[in-house]
Amino acid sequence: MNSKGLLKLFSLLGFIAFAAVSCWATAESLHLLLPNWPSILCWIVTIGFYVVASYGTKMIVDSLNQSIYVEKRRAKFVGGILLALFFWIVCSFPTNTHTFFYRSAIVDVVIDDIATTRTYLQNLASDAKGESEVKRVQDSVSAIVNAQLIALEGEIDNLANPGFGDRAKSHLAKIAQTLQVAQIPTLSYTGNTPSQIKSLKEQYRKTIVEMLERRKMEIARQMTNVQALEYKPEAEERLRELETMSAKITDMANAKKIDEDLINQTDMELKKSYATIKNYQHFVEIKPEDKEVYLSERPVTKTSRMLSVFDVWKDFLGGKYAGRGIIFWVILSFLVDIAAFIFFDLAFKKRESL
Repeated sequence: MNSKGLLKLFSLLGFIAFAAVSCWATAESLHLLLPNWPSILCWIVTIGFYVVASYGTKMIVDSLNQSIYVEKRRAKFVGGILLALFFWIVCSFPTNTHTFFYRSAIVDVVIDDIATTRTYLQNLASDAKGESEVKRVQDSVSAIVNAQLIALEGEIDNLANPGFGDRAKSHLAKIAQTLQVAQIPTLSYTGNTPSQIKSLKEQYRKTIVEMLERRKMEIARQMTNVQALEYKPEAEERLRELETMSAKITDMANAKKIDEDLINQTDMELKKSYATIKNYQHFVEIKPEDKEVYLSERPVTKTSRMLSVFDVWKDFLGGKYAGRGIIFWVILSFLVDIAAFIFFDLAFKKRESL
C-alpha cells in the first residue's frame, strides 16, 4: 500500500475513532432527554446527523479549495454552511458538551439538590417558621395586653379620679377582648390610700398576667396542632425518602460510576419534595435565590435540568454553572468534532487538480 493509501486508511480510522466518541456523547444526550426512545433509535439518528454534518464541513472545505474542480462552488459553500450549522452546531456539538458535562457534574448536582431540599424539609418538619409565627402572635398579644395594663394602672393612679372608674373598666374590657375571654372580674377595694391602690394594681397585674400566659399557651396549642396534622408528617416522610436516596447516591459516587436508574429514582423523590415545599411555602424560610427553583409555577428540580440539553445550555449561558468547569467540556467537544471533520476530509479528499 502506497503512502496515499496509508494516509486514507489512517484518516478513515481517525474519523471513525473521533466520530465514535462524538456519536456516543450525542446518543447519550438524546437518551437523557428522550428516555422513552430506544437506544438503537438514538444511535441511528446520531450517526445519520453526524455523517451529514461531516459531509457539510467537507463541502465547505472543497468549495474553498481552489486547486480542485467543484461544480456550483458557491452553492456548495452555502449548502455546506447550512448543513454544518444545523447538524453540527445545533445538534451534535451542544449534545456532546451536555453529555461530557453531565457525566462530570451530575453526582455533585444531585448531592447539592438533595442537601438543599433536605434543609427546607427539615425547616418544615421542625416547624421553625411555624414556631417563629407562634412567637410573633404571642408577642403581639403580649404587647397589646401590657400596653393596656400600664394604661389601667395609670388610670387607677389618676389623682383626679383615684380608684377604679369607667376608664379603668374600659381598659379592662380591651384586655379581655385581646385575651379572648368574656370578661375580667372587677376586684373589690375598700379605700383610696396609696397602699390600697398599690394592692389593687398588684392584684389586677397578677390576674391579667396569669390569663395572658394561658392565652399564649392556647395560641401555641392551636397553631401547633395545625402544623402537626398537616405538613409535619409529610415533610418527615419526604426526609426519610431523601435520606435513603442520599445514601445510595453516596455509594454510587464512591464507586465512581453513573447509575441512570438511581438518578431517575432520586429525581422522582426530589420532585415529591419540591411539591411539598411549594405546597407549604408559607411555613418555610426559603432563600431568595432558591425561590425561582422551588416556587415557580411548575418547579423543575436541579437534577431534572441536568437531564435536558436545552436546560443545561440555558443555565450555562445564564451563568448558573460558574466554577463547574463547563468551559473545558465545551472546548473538548469542539476539538473532538473538528478532529473528526479533518480526518473525514483527508479520508475522502478529492485529489484531481484543475
